[in-house]
Amino acid sequence: MEVIIQKDRERASLLAADIVATLIRRDPAVVLGLATGSTPLGLYRELVRRHREEGLDFARVRTFNLDEYRGLEPDHPASYHSFMWENLFEHVNVDRDRVHLPDGMTNDVPASCGAYEEAITAAGGIELQVLGIGANGHIGFNEPSSSLASRTRIKTLSRETIAANARFFGGEQYVPRHVLTMGVGTIMDCRRCLLLAFGEEKAEAVAKMVEGPISAMVPASVLQLHRRAYVVLDEAAASRLQLAEYYRWVYEHKPAWQAGAGPGGKP
Repeated sequence: MEVIIQKDRERASLLAADIVATLIRRDPAVVLGLATGSTPLGLYRELVRRHREEGLDFARVRTFNLDEYRGLEPDHPASYHSFMWENLFEHVNVDRDRVHLPDGMTNDVPASCGAYEEAITAAGGIELQVLGIGANGHIGFNEPSSSLASRTRIKTLSRETIAANARFFGGEQYVPRHVLTMGVGTIMDCRRCLLLAFGEEKAEAVAKMVEGPISAMVPASVLQLHRRAYVVLDEAAASRLQLAEYYRWVYEHKPAWQAGAGPGGKP
């Protein structure tokens, strides 16, 4: 796990965009795992800008999203289908047939989740998975106590997560109670993970993820075992890290060959 602390959300999002854009330019048919919510919005805005102004090409990119609410039509304004098209897909030259999200309207949840796993495998696996972290330490919608070996499946949201997402629905009573989500094991199979976290409200979860014990009670902590996980933070989200100064020192003093090596190196 490489912890990279930036001054603010904007600089952190630019660095994340450097990582993603480097992979797209290196392999135009790269398979990306994507996330929703407010955290990756700056990343997506910068990728759109680079597409429009610098020719970043999404024509052959394939994408798989982490999750989707159960029971929401794809065109529902709060669905993650709508979120992705509004904030990224409709602004770049992505091929609709190469975009994949879990089917929240499926009549056969186990079969649909199994098919999603098979589609990821058939695509050659995910090269980089973008992640956020919940205030309770969840990744995707893998709530505390989720199996660290879990695969794509249905999950029941915690009260805390429902409350956190209420602003997108106009009240807690309108938030779906169930979601389809990639499992922790699915995420760990991705060759790279890029977790973004911003704001003081994420600081405790970040500290537990990075410096606490690996535990199903903090599902994101399993990223300590990932072979190539980048954790990109603003100062506020890093404020409870005991070794924050060390992480800054490491990032600023990389060997020259490593600093210019692309993802994870200094841009």
